[in-house]
Amino acid sequence: MKFTKLHLAGFKTFVEATDFLIEPGLTGIVGPNGCGKSNLIDAMRWVMGENSSKTMRGADMDDVIFSGSNQRPSRNMAEVRLVLDNSDRTAPAVFNDAELLEISRRIERDEGSTYRVNGREVRARDVQLLFADAASGARSAAIVRQGTIGEIIAVKPQARRRILEEAAGVAGLHSRRHEAELRLKAAEDNLLRLEDVLKQIETQMDALKRQARQAVRYRGLAAEIRRHTALHALVNHREAGAALAAAEHKLEADLVVLADETGRQAEMARLQAVAAYELPPLRDAEQAAAADLQKLVLARETLDGEEKRARSRIAELERRLAQMNADLAREQSLIEDAASVLGRLDAEAAELGDMSAEDGEAEKRARENLSLAEATLAASDKALGEAQTAFSTAEAQRATLAQGLRNEAERLARLEAELEGVRSNLARLRSEFDTADNEADLRQVLEAALAAAKAAEENMVAAEAAHAGARETESRVRGPLQAAEREAQRRETEAKTLSNLLSAPTGGSWTPIVEEISVAKGYEAALGAALGDDLDAATDAGAPAHWALTSGEADPALPDGVEPLAKYVTAPETLARRLAQIGVVAKA
Repeated sequence: MKFTKLHLAGFKTFVEATDFLIEPGLTGIVGPNGCGKSNLIDAMRWVMGENSSKTMRGADMDDVIFSGSNQRPSRNMAEVRLVLDNSDRTAPAVFNDAELLEISRRIERDEGSTYRVNGREVRARDVQLLFADAASGARSAAIVRQGTIGEIIAVKPQARRRILEEAAGVAGLHSRRHEAELRLKAAEDNLLRLEDVLKQIETQMDALKRQARQAVRYRGLAAEIRRHTALHALVNHREAGAALAAAEHKLEADLVVLADETGRQAEMARLQAVAAYELPPLRDAEQAAAADLQKLVLARETLDGEEKRARSRIAELERRLAQMNADLAREQSLIEDAASVLGRLDAEAAELGDMSAEDGEAEKRARENLSLAEATLAASDKALGEAQTAFSTAEAQRATLAQGLRNEAERLARLEAELEGVRSNLARLRSEFDTADNEADLRQVLEAALAAAKAAEENMVAAEAAHAGARETESRVRGPLQAAEREAQRRETEAKTLSNLLSAPTGGSWTPIVEEISVAKGYEAALGAALGDDLDAATDAGAPAHWALTSGEADPALPDGVEPLAKYVTAPETLARRLAQIGVVAKA
């Protein structure tokens, strides 16, 4: 077999599909560093079945896929195809029917590789055997890379033997031999397993024979049971027949009694229907009379209220009218006083005119008196204007009050007329009853209803008083009750703690830590309140719930005057940190 062509697509630096022809003779590849010359050799080794990412100069096998550059995006797939000339028919028998062999390997990111030979999917092992028969392969000495000659010279004898076997073309036979040995080993293991299975089957056969004997016995017992069950069912059938005859006889007697009772019930139903037919008119009449009576009572109460409001309104208006009259009289007296003052001032002014010929001192006094008189006159004029304004206002209020008085009088007359109409309606309704007994009955019903309402009101008042008393009693008793509950809870905690401290262990694989604790007298309750159910935990690390030793160097100190519980409790070291952080203070 000869290599004729190498096809690469997406493999390392070969992002585009590239065909590399291998012509007869010597083929050389020339180029600068980093142009991809070594990638061609890596591609040939990779398609021959190389599975080591380190050998392919990568951290992962997905690194052989083109990872992208500044100008090109990355690819998700890489494929390498190697075409072989098999015209001499030296390939393995499975692939020796074609003159050209196309071996391809395709990898997709995060999904692994697939191998194909002439389009048919094969195993990686088949591809490796194909190249091993051709004295080649991914790790063959026929592929010389940098440092290979030095490795061959310094190789160990065993590795040198593999090189010679590969050169002799027997490497594939060794691979097949190894595979055949593995298969023979697997077959031997299967034979041993088969012998174990046969022994197990023989054991199961003995058990099945015992089960078969038990099944035969079971069938016999089952037939006996069925026979006895049939006999029992026959006895039950005969007893049931006798019970059925007795029940039929009793049924006939009960039917006779039922017919009598049915006739009596039908008669009672007829009487009930007659009474029910006569009852609705009586109930309707009673309801109509009660409704009319209620309407009359409500109308009377409404009219009484309107009359009281009208009378109070009239009294208010009369009071305000009397007040207005008194204010008017007061203003008139003020006006008269102002007029008298004005007349006196006019007389003084005349006297001052007669005395104008006197000396300058008299003139000066006269002028002063004139100024005083003029000021008094201005004040009098102002008071007169205010009095006239107040008089006009009082007259307007008096007129308004008089109009309101007339309106209230008209309303009172209208209410009295309505009250008279209600009274006439009440007399008419009373006259509609034929006898005095109906009215007496209605009065009796009304009095009973009023008495019931009064009793209900009294009961309600009594119930409210009782409710208030109960609330007061509850608030008075709640304080002692809560104190008693707290005391009971404290006593229960102390009892539980003492029980944990004094009782012996009842079993289990781990000893509770309470068995390793000694407490000063009087501090048992404090220990139980602080630790509670944690006293049941063990110190063994294998227990489901256990105490563990931890460092308490960063724990804060207790306040001043507070003593640690560890001072009064002797316990294992694992409990020291917990006890050191629990404070004991004097009871207030």
